[in-house]
Amino acid sequence: MGTRQLKTYTSLWSMMPHDASGDILPYDAICEKVAVAGYDGMAIDLGAGDVAQARAVRPHMERNGLTPLIVAFPRTVESLRETLVMAQDFGAPFVDVIGQVMPLSVDGMIPVIRRWIDMADEVGMPIQFETHRNCITNDLYATLCLIDAVPEMRLCADLSHFVVDREFKLPLDARDAGLIARIIDRSDSFQGRVASRQQIQLQLDFPQHAKWVELFKGWWRDGLESWRARHDAGDCIFMCELGPPEYAMTDATGTEMSNRWEEALTIRRWVMDMWDEMERA
Repeated sequence: MGTRQLKTYTSLWSMMPHDASGDILPYDAICEKVAVAGYDGMAIDLGAGDVAQARAVRPHMERNGLTPLIVAFPRTVESLRETLVMAQDFGAPFVDVIGQVMPLSVDGMIPVIRRWIDMADEVGMPIQFETHRNCITNDLYATLCLIDAVPEMRLCADLSHFVVDREFKLPLDARDAGLIARIIDRSDSFQGRVASRQQIQLQLDFPQHAKWVELFKGWWRDGLESWRARHDAGDCIFMCELGPPEYAMTDATGTEMSNRWEEALTIRRWVMDMWDEMERA
């Protein structure tokens, strides 16, 4: 049996700015802060940034021992190829695809997904399709149809999007819980953000949000257990991705209502504790 490891990441996007001060640190300071906090890597989001930004931050990541994860937003089927090649050069573990090619029907989506998977195989760079709004996996039901139709399709689970997309009510009914379980069992990495049926990103310590925090903690535990049941070796990547405003809620002055940097570290600690419990068991 090989070695299984939990690897925690954050996102460059979530570091710009990283807290309510609104200060955007230079790349060297961002990378040092992320590395000192204990993260293994950092996602470079080509939707929030671009290739020039990726190239600029790369040497600072390398100097701080951070592994880059490339998040792609391909607007045409063929344009994913150059990102796959770039990710290979960067040493990314996989490319997280938030596909901007969005046919209206599932029948229209299937050949797009298949072409991207073939392209990834040709280049030799694994891909995962993130569950995300405003992309090919926008809707939970369509995504379930896709993973049934394309058995080799692997997901990166950011379940916050489906909670908003489907306006899930609490307590979660058995049917909805079963649908999310199917997503989790096809996911090879996970992202950390707590949503409600109305908001994409909640403050962790507001008492009114506690029920949603518990829901997501349960899903993250299920995700880690599912991943471990399917993998005898390798890295399980969990990304704490708490976005800046307007993802983060703000007050009347535009100031964030919580400390996202600390919240991300809280999520990281929760997930690491879950993993350690499973290792001991």
